[in-house]
Amino acid sequence: MTIQEKTVNAVRILSAEMITKAGSGHPGICMDAAPVGYELYADIMNYNPAVPDWDNRDRFILSAGHGSAMLYSLLHLFGFGLSKEDLQNFRQFGSKTPGHPERGITAGVDCSTGALGQGVASAVGFALAECYLAAKFNREGYLIVDHYTYVLCGEGCLEEGISYEACSFAGRQKLGKLILFYDCNKISIEGNTDDAFADDIPVRFVSQGWQVLTVEDINDLGSIKRAVASAKTEKDKPSIIICHSVIGYGTPNAGTVKAHGTPLTEEQLSRTKDFYNWTEEPFDVPNAVKAHCSQCAAERSASYSEWVKLFEKYFKEFPELAKKYNSFMRGELPSLKDMCVAITTEKPEATRISGGVIINQLAAKIENLLSGSADLSPTTKTDIKGEGWFSPENRTGRNIHFGICEHAMAAICNGIAFHGGLRAICSTFFVFSDCMKGAMRIAAISHLPVIYVLTHDSIGVGEDGPTHQPVEQLAMLRAMPNINVFRSADRAEAKASFISALNSHCPSAIVMSRQNLNQKNGKAENGGYVISDCKGAPDVLLVSAGSEVDICISAQKLLKDGGINARVVSMYCTQIFNSQPVGYINSVLPCGVLRVCVEASGDNIWYKYAAGGKVINMTSFGQSAPMEKLYDYYGFTPQNIADTAKKLLDKE
Repeated sequence: MTIQEKTVNAVRILSAEMITKAGSGHPGICMDAAPVGYELYADIMNYNPAVPDWDNRDRFILSAGHGSAMLYSLLHLFGFGLSKEDLQNFRQFGSKTPGHPERGITAGVDCSTGALGQGVASAVGFALAECYLAAKFNREGYLIVDHYTYVLCGEGCLEEGISYEACSFAGRQKLGKLILFYDCNKISIEGNTDDAFADDIPVRFVSQGWQVLTVEDINDLGSIKRAVASAKTEKDKPSIIICHSVIGYGTPNAGTVKAHGTPLTEEQLSRTKDFYNWTEEPFDVPNAVKAHCSQCAAERSASYSEWVKLFEKYFKEFPELAKKYNSFMRGELPSLKDMCVAITTEKPEATRISGGVIINQLAAKIENLLSGSADLSPTTKTDIKGEGWFSPENRTGRNIHFGICEHAMAAICNGIAFHGGLRAICSTFFVFSDCMKGAMRIAAISHLPVIYVLTHDSIGVGEDGPTHQPVEQLAMLRAMPNINVFRSADRAEAKASFISALNSHCPSAIVMSRQNLNQKNGKAENGGYVISDCKGAPDVLLVSAGSEVDICISAQKLLKDGGINARVVSMYCTQIFNSQPVGYINSVLPCGVLRVCVEASGDNIWYKYAAGGKVINMTSFGQSAPMEKLYDYYGFTPQNIADTAKKLLDKE
């Protein structure tokens, strides 16, 4: 047995031991796909374990994140700092080896994965970022940005619709430095994948503009290496390498459903070790394997030293360009404090229009800001004027045609953020944020500062009817941890929202109106503030956000005519408002004052702010009718708000 084969087996056994000790996990893919992982870390990828976040490293994304034990075994063997104890704590509280790979927890993990298909789509974003940055910074003789994105997936990822969307995009954009390994073992939890998934994968990928390569036996290390070499010769197409395998190879459950997600018993683990002639103590590997992995890691790390020397020369030859590169990769932004100061207006306008003005003001100063939409930029107003579209013919276009594939769009933007060096905005109608939810959740978990511009924010969409009128979407997003949801009521709030989003270390959803809103030009701050106050102490608070703030201000005037003091509060980001000091919160929402909360959504978060008062919101889907008719029918009128406030006061 060669040392290469022994090392592959070490990956398999360590993976199986981790899963058996934890009593949970997925041994199947770890046992059959280990040769791919070994070849990547031993012979193919450029990386430096001592500098795991080196800018120009090759990236590896385990889209089939349930095979995390295999990835942790590889990171342990090739020197990324995972100890034997870390492997023994697989899937335990607070460990560096969680059940699915999580960026920021484990050195060497480039992308958080687990939800099937997300890794494939994120990988497309990695490849796009590499392509863009290479075109931006490389000069003749100085390939400062020159790396590949490798992905490993199984049938599950390819069954998910997001992978079809993302792979179609990658093929159209000719992202030739994206290489996808497809572990084809024909087994899923319910049985043979042919029962539900009989796609002709080569035909599918050829039709999407990919190069298709095949490894007939995944255990043939030479065949894997040759396939990657062939993939690299194709510069204008991403490549899929279809690797035929036997799930759970070497275990008593090999080739069966049980191999997928059933940990081996101690007896089965012993039989598996016998199959591989493995005699080491648990979680130990032969010294020869350790030495081999150390040597391979040192050889792969040589590319780092070469790159550092090259960058030193690059810095001398192109100092301003090198400084800009460093600024991009460090995520630096120019000061945003005084940006957009000249964009106030008195004219009523939809906040989607406001957003377009602000995006272009920001893009003029933030060179690495990219923007795209799901075929809606003329309506969402998110295109960056005069900057062109990213394409095979224009690799530095700052606008992206994602096509009508909201889920992949959001995940591709995750990949751009994971890669580093660029900031991403993507947009669609708010109601279609449903299609983006899985990717938005990964962004929130991973603290990715992706900005989602979501327009057509309420029943104000009108005639398009309930399929296009968001009702429950605000509740969905506001319930998600670690994402800021902004719903602006005018251009001033839109500006504050974008600046907050750009300075944030988490994703942001900026929700904007289709219909015109009045300019209040208040001092939008802290997520919530008094946008229109009364003289003296308020008798009632009208609390709202976005499109309904104008209606509350009109109701305030009606109440004033009746001798009632009303204060209007704009709560344009509840997450930021809730994080403010108690003193500030009480100054905006004084205790003991009756409250009426108004929003054309089904979000019950408003009961928290109502504090026993009344909430006027949606309790059903909308209907197809002119906007004015809908607002009247569902009670979002100045008169109804004023009457509701009066009734509350009468009960006092």
